[in-house]
Amino acid sequence: MPSSRKGSSQEDRLKIGREYEELAAQFFSDRNYTILQRNYHAGHKEIDLIVQKGNVVVFVEVKSAKSQSMGHPAERVTKEKIANLTRAAQQYLIENKITDADLRFDVVTFLGGKIEHYPGAFAADERD
Repeated sequence: MPSSRKGSSQEDRLKIGREYEELAAQFFSDRNYTILQRNYHAGHKEIDLIVQKGNVVVFVEVKSAKSQSMGHPAERVTKEKIANLTRAAQQYLIENKITDADLRFDVVTFLGGKIEHYPGAFAADERD
């Protein structure tokens, strides 16, 4: 489990977030997914992890929390976040000329260090 300190600065939170993203990547790798990209950026939008297994390309959002005192980490995947992830995924598909894959959006959470995987957590936001 990633280290934590009281009074985390923005830099500490980013470091811990990257450590959880690494654990999520290992989770998918252990299940025979190929890691296509980590921390993909499309402007200010970011996808934490992009993985593939067979013909399925999965866009993964990673969230973590020490406890549920502020709600479950999955609850922080808001409509706005979904819209941003969808736009970033569209950009990734265009840049990489991916036209014939099945697509999925997963959420991986870490609550108190324990991993939870939500495959197909949401559909793409197609409003534009």
